Amino acid sequence: MTTVSTTHEEITFTGQGEIRADSLKDLIDATLYMPFPFLSNRHQSESAAGVDTWLRTMGLTDDPAVTAMIAKTRPAELAAYNSPTVDCDILQIVANQIAYQFIFDDLAEEVGRLRPGHLLPMLSESIGILRDGQPPSTPLGAALADLYRQVQERCTPAQAARWSWNSREYVHGLLYEAVAQTHTPPVRMGLCNSIRSLTAGVEPFYPLCEAAQSHELAPEEIHHPVMRRLGRLSADAAVWIPDLFSAVKEQRAGEMINLALAYQRAYQCSLPEAVTHAIRQINSTISEFETLYEEIKPELSPAGVGYVEGMAGWIRGCYYWSRTVPRYADATASALC
Repeated sequence: MTTVSTTHEEITFTGQGEIRADSLKDLIDATLYMPFPFLSNRHQSESAAGVDTWLRTMGLTDDPAVTAMIAKTRPAELAAYNSPTVDCDILQIVANQIAYQFIFDDLAEEVGRLRPGHLLPMLSESIGILRDGQPPSTPLGAALADLYRQVQERCTPAQAARWSWNSREYVHGLLYEAVAQTHTPPVRMGLCNSIRSLTAGVEPFYPLCEAAQSHELAPEEIHHPVMRRLGRLSADAAVWIPDLFSAVKEQRAGEMINLALAYQRAYQCSLPEAVTHAIRQINSTISEFETLYEEIKPELSPAGVGYVEGMAGWIRGCYYWSRTVPRYADATASALC
């Protein structure tokens, strides 16, 4: 297991304001607060094989570029780290959904980079499938419809409805991101974070965390204000952590909706210093999650505890996955100047 800091450390800068670290990854490991230990689901290898079969059946890996992207992102590994205790059936849905969202997200970035309006047919198809049960018209739409079928077969109707609602918010977020990417001047910190919370794509997985429990959570438990706040904190921390590791890659690609890059624009500072500011925000978010969880835990049912543990799993999993996944190799290769 990787040893990381479990306290909130002050960062030492050199005379030019840079951090004393050999690489961006070293900086993150030294300063990120990660109280959750590494865990991995024992069904990871079967899940990886299942993802390959499902993507091939859906025709999504007919494109060699998609095949190469999936090899670099390792969706089954991310699923195994995020959901270490779920059964193999739920793990497979989680892994399939992660793979689908990576493909969908990358295509949305490509299509919407110059003309956000070009995204409308793709996004409208997704909303039609999720909201109205419309038949798909593209291979990507067919994959979403099949994923929705998997969710409906494994979840209760209320859980599947929550999955559909959260997934629609994610779809809408991609249009906001495309508009922000073409906006001049670049969007400010607050708006960047609001868009990032929508495009994170983490909250659609929460109903699967709930489905992994022994029974469905009562409405007063799942809709409790503290439980809703825990969900927001978990989703933010889970997506902001990969933002740290992807900052070099996204800076080179001209991306804007990234927590570290938003700090760099706001403070006109170096990337290491911006990452340090972002880490402080993430550390505060994780600490608040811990505090609120401890406060509400005595009031929760066993299923409620398991549900929150599933949220914590996304924080943990996104960190350990980001550290080694080839998609973010630039974080290790890039020296800090």
